[in-house]
Order: sequence, then structure tokens, then C-alpha cells
Amino acid sequence: MVIMKRKQLIYVFAALLAGLAAGYLIFNSPAKDGVHAHSEETGEGQIWTCSMHPQIRQPEPGDCPICGMDLIPADGEALAINDGQFSLTEHAMALANIRTITVGGGEAAGRSLLLSGKISENEEANAIQASYFEGRIEELFINTTGETVRKGQKLATIYSPQLVAAQQELLSAGTLRNTQPALYEAVRNKLKLWKLTDSQINAIEASGKVQEYFPVYATVAGTVTEKMVREGDYVKQGQPLLKIANLASVWAVFDAYENQLPALTKGQDIIISSNAYPNEEIKGEIDFIDPLLNSGSRTVEVRAVIQNSSGRLKPGMFVKGQVATSAPTGTTDNIFLPSSAVLWTGERSVVYVKPNPSEPVFEMREVTLGEAAGDENVQVLLGLQPGEEVVVNGTFTVDAAAQLKGMKSMMNPSGGVVATGHEGHTGMEPEMAPQGNARRETELPMDYQKGVIGALEPYFRMKDALVAGKPAEAAVSAREAATAFTTLAVTHPGHGDKAMHGQVVEMLSAIGGITDLEKQRMHFVGLNQALVSLVKGFTEPGKTIYVQHCPMANNNEGAFWLSTDKEIRNPYYGNAMLTCGSVTDSIK
Repeated sequence: MVIMKRKQLIYVFAALLAGLAAGYLIFNSPAKDGVHAHSEETGEGQIWTCSMHPQIRQPEPGDCPICGMDLIPADGEALAINDGQFSLTEHAMALANIRTITVGGGEAAGRSLLLSGKISENEEANAIQASYFEGRIEELFINTTGETVRKGQKLATIYSPQLVAAQQELLSAGTLRNTQPALYEAVRNKLKLWKLTDSQINAIEASGKVQEYFPVYATVAGTVTEKMVREGDYVKQGQPLLKIANLASVWAVFDAYENQLPALTKGQDIIISSNAYPNEEIKGEIDFIDPLLNSGSRTVEVRAVIQNSSGRLKPGMFVKGQVATSAPTGTTDNIFLPSSAVLWTGERSVVYVKPNPSEPVFEMREVTLGEAAGDENVQVLLGLQPGEEVVVNGTFTVDAAAQLKGMKSMMNPSGGVVATGHEGHTGMEPEMAPQGNARRETELPMDYQKGVIGALEPYFRMKDALVAGKPAEAAVSAREAATAFTTLAVTHPGHGDKAMHGQVVEMLSAIGGITDLEKQRMHFVGLNQALVSLVKGFTEPGKTIYVQHCPMANNNEGAFWLSTDKEIRNPYYGNAMLTCGSVTDSIK
């Protein structure tokens, strides 16, 4: 027993020594090689966030302003984001279809030009199918534009009194073929001038009968781009019947600025890519530079011929052309962006830059714009450098995310938290939280505001259908709203919200094209990010529109919607969480 007690004492004493040694190492050793004290973790520069709502970022501990949970230290990756920058999840970027381009040509910055343009018909390969004799169209075998026509195909039949008389002359002259051969040949040549072939003329002579309804055959092959007559129309000799385009080759037509012309020459190689096939490149050659300058857009037309035997390139498609140059051209004066990349707020113009191409981190950048390149592009004079990556699609979604995270944005140049409460997801209205400290610096026209309010009527029906879980009804209303906003963009051009309109129409069209309820609700997130920004600047008196928010939607990142009813009816969850949400603002 004595021996056992001695052994136990030895073990206890050894354990005590080990504990003292471990304590000394933990509390007295300096931090080395990534091992640091807890005091360092909560030191200066620490950002605090919510595990349920990662968009919340505060410089000190406390409670989450949305759900009330204790804030936790943000991870090391979040600490790496500089002031004025914010991140988006991969899910959010995919949902909003965010796309970027590198200005100035990326690695080739300074030695390449990026031109924007469209595919158009090759006018040299176009043809007009005309009637070579006058008469009435009895049958027309081409029903719609877009039909493919082959050479020699029967296009129509025409009743022509003039041709009937000429056939009678032929039959009469045939009896005098031996005695008056000159007269006979003259009658035959007259029919040949009307594009009748020798075999057709011989068939008339062999039958000995006049053919009343005469066929018209295609003299060219291609695609019908315009029907210029209908059955029953009376046409004159030489009158056009159809316009036919041979799309085996097409033109890529680009706009080049004055200061870009020294870098462009006829015969120069150009690499062409299309929005329809962004991962494919087509090699072409500049074969025409317009000698005249368009005084309105201050651009010159540059053209390349592209072989299109597969028919994949359609007239009207948007394309980009990259031209390698021997002299540096990547100065700031030569930076051009699609109009969709720029957000206008009066005198301020902003874009969103992705500082690191490998990370979903963004920052707002104010830019100074030069002249517009037609309707599709703008020149950037100050604010960007060649090689920087800029958001060109989903710009309003990124801006809305900046507002949600309390960062500087188009509508909120000073930053600040967007939404502050949720009241336990009961649907009770919390204290109103501003969605930014600034309105638009230029007021939108009243007739435009009325047009948007009218276009919102089918939007509200779509929202109610999502609440009720009726995807088919939501799709119908979404298509109606898309048509309304598309019309509005045409009737009110140049108001500075073109990119926003594009985002709205894109999301509405996506909702209208599917009947999957969950996917419709996903697109509803991106739609409202643009719509909320749009209506926040309204001053037109009318019905009150409530801006409502659910922090649980969009994978706990939060999502907004608009409603004419103050009572919460959640379109993202329907009956599953019908009253989850709060009113964050109202537009009266």
C-alpha cells in the first residue's frame, strides 16, 4: 500500500509540473509564425460581423442590427479587404450574371484597340428579286421573311395580259418561221428579255396554247429579308417582289473615334468576338474605312467581311473587335466602356472596379466621361487605367449590394448602414431606416416617373403571384412588365438609367421565361435591386410604395421588394414565412 501511494504521489507531482510548464508556454511565449494572442485578434483593424448576416460589418463588437445575435470577429479574408471595398458571394455573382471586361486590352494594354459594333448584311451579296413583266400575282409561295430561297425555285405565279399577247405573237410568228425568220427571232428575243428560257418558249410552241398564269423563278439564292408584295397585288414591270440576302458572308461594322484612326489601316488583322459566342474568336481583316466622319457621334465606320457559311452570325448581333497596333494606344484617352458599365447621378458618373481578378471584391470609382460612341459606348477621360477590370453587366446589382453593406454607392456617396431591424421576423414595422443619404442629383422627368409607376402595375401582380406560389401567373405578369419597361426605354431615351432598364428587363424576361417558382424567386432578387434604386429618386405624387426587406432571403444575404400594401406578404417564401420581413422605407 505504501508503494502504491508513493507511485500515485509521483504521478500527481509529474502532472503538476507538466501543467505549470504548459501554462508558462501559453501565457509567456511571444506570438511567432502566425501564432498570436487573443488580444491581437481583437486589436485595431478588427472587423465584426454576424454569422447569420455576413453583410453586417462593424469596427467594434455588439449586436447584429438585423437579428440581434452577438457579432463575431470576421475571418482573415475579410480583414484583407481595404477601405471602400466589399465582397460578393459566388452565388450572388452568378444570380446577377455579373460580367467584367479589362479596359485597355489587359496584358496587351497600350498596344491594342477594342472596338464595338454589330453584324450587318453584306450589301455586296444582297439582291432584289423583281418581276420582269407586269401583271397580277395569283399565287405567292414565300410566306414569311427569313425563308431560304434557292436559285431556280418557283416564287410566284402572275397573270399578265402583256405576256398572254406576246405568246399569241409567238404562235403566229411560228407559222412564218421559214418565210419571215427575222420576225420570228424578234418575237422570241422579246420573251427572253422577260427572263423566259429557251425551254419555256419551246414548250409554248410545242403545246400550241397560250399559258395564262406564268411562273416567276428565283434568279439568286439566299434568305428573304423583306416581302414587298402580297397575293392579289398588281405589279409593274421591274417592280421588286422580294429582298434576298446571301448570309454566307456578313459584315462586322465597328465605330472608331477620331483619335483611334491613326492606328487603323485597311488590310489590318482584327479579332472578332460576339456576345452570342463569347468564348469563340473569329479572325478577320479590315477591308473598308469610311472616308466620311459621322458628325453626330464623331466616329468613322470600320468594316470587316466575315465568312458565315454556318449561318450562326445573325444581322444585328453585337460584336467586339480587337486590333493590334504597333504604337501605344492604351492611354486613358483611349479607354472606352459599354454604357451599361456607367451609372449616372447628375454630374457624378461611377463605375465598379474589381481590383483583384481572382477575388469577388469590388470598389466604386468616380470617372470623368468624354464623348459618347453612339448609343453603346462612352469614353473615359479620368478615373481608370489600362488593365483595370470593370463591371459591365449587373452594375446595378453591385451598386445595390454596396448600399446593402453600407458602403459608398451611386445613391449613397457617403456610405452608411442600409437596413437596421427585423423585429424577429414578425412582420411588425420597425423604425424606418434610410437606404442612403442622397437622392439623385438630377430629378427624373415627371412623365417618365408616371411611366415607371404604370409599368409597375404588372410587377405588383407578379409579386402577389409569387406570394401565392403561382409561377404560371407570375410568368405572365413578368412578361407584361418586361414589355412595359422596354417600351418605356424607347419613349424616354437618354434619361441616364439605360443600364438599370437593361437589368430590369433582363430579370423580368428571365422570370417570364420559366415556371420554376424557386428560380423565379432567385431572379426576383436581382430585379428588385435595380427597381428599388430606380424608384428611390421619385417625387411624382401618387400612391405610396413601400420598400420591404427580408434578411433571410437570398441565402441570408437579404433581399428587397416593392409593395403598395404596408402589411408584409413575403414573395420569397410565401406561406412558409408569409410575414417575414419589415418596411425599410416608403416613397410617397
